[in-house]
Amino acid sequence: MKLHMVDVVSQYQHIKQDVDAAIHRVLDSGMFIQGKEVGEFECALAGYLGVKYAIGCASGTDALQIAMMALDIGPGSEVITSPFTFVATAETIGILGAKPVYVDIDARTFNIDPAKIEAAITPRTRAIIPVHLYGQPADMDPILEIARRHHLPVIEDAAQAMGASHKGRKVGAIGTIGCISFFPSKNLGCFGDGGMVVTGDEGLAEKMRMIAAHGSRVRYYHDVLGLNSRLDTLQAAILHVKLPHLERYNKARRQAAARYDALLRDLPLTVPYVAPAVEHIFHQYTLRASKRDALAAFLKGKGIPHAIYYPVPLHLQKAFAFSGGKKGDFPESERAATEVISLPMHTELTEDQLALIAGSIREFYATNPRETSH
Repeated sequence: MKLHMVDVVSQYQHIKQDVDAAIHRVLDSGMFIQGKEVGEFECALAGYLGVKYAIGCASGTDALQIAMMALDIGPGSEVITSPFTFVATAETIGILGAKPVYVDIDARTFNIDPAKIEAAITPRTRAIIPVHLYGQPADMDPILEIARRHHLPVIEDAAQAMGASHKGRKVGAIGTIGCISFFPSKNLGCFGDGGMVVTGDEGLAEKMRMIAAHGSRVRYYHDVLGLNSRLDTLQAAILHVKLPHLERYNKARRQAAARYDALLRDLPLTVPYVAPAVEHIFHQYTLRASKRDALAAFLKGKGIPHAIYYPVPLHLQKAFAFSGGKKGDFPESERAATEVISLPMHTELTEDQLALIAGSIREFYATNPRETSH
């Protein structure tokens, strides 16, 4: 039985006819950059999220950079975020000459702990970036309240949470700006790189659209410094075909997660927590295991795909030494980095595949009886 962490090929086969037709329409048009499909998809995604403006860009990483550039974040600025996330969240802060200021995570959700944010705010703080990690929405109400009191914008890193919701509102559309990734493995993935920024602020939308196009409203007239960061027409066409399937995709992931929960019940590990009043879309299904490395080695020997997101928190990464982080600064993030392990999660998982994966984990614990629960 062939297993994949993400099965993008089988997913494509189910919608092949519609995707191929969309691709050929673009090929026949010759409009590979800023073709009409880009605007059509931007409009459709804005409607899906319930937000006024959506601007396509080249990647989720670019989305973060464009958002911060629109907010004039640069040298001397500080931006509060999580140390337990993909590097792009803090990488873009550093690239702009600003300093990432980390706040530890909630042990259950893996997201930034709102109770610890206010203590990290200084006169140099220019924004807060909560990450909706693994597809679980961050606790937005207290984050927004803190931001309101301190007159700070909130940039949602929704790269892993397309379609997730917090109290009935889609993530990405809750803060000042939302940043989305369409990397192929994402819940809504294209066939290459792609991203989007979304906002309800007309001025920010206009500025971000300029930044993504070399700082230009009119070709060859440049009002601000910008990037070459466009969502190309082929990717927009593919994403527009896939968007109507997103709710079904996310439902399939939730069903697979529930089945994992049942199959792994009573084992000495911690299955994913789902916070109240949110809809988790399980971009990843991530366990906590105190003998994580031994479990990973066992699964590798069985041919069971798995991944560790993420083995080193950002404050301990060499690239961020300029932030002055040291071991012990963020104990929950550091502990999570030693315990997390993600299992295959995608829309095409079958009952037999789930049973095989869970059965292998049960076999590991049967031969490691001293493993303790969390």
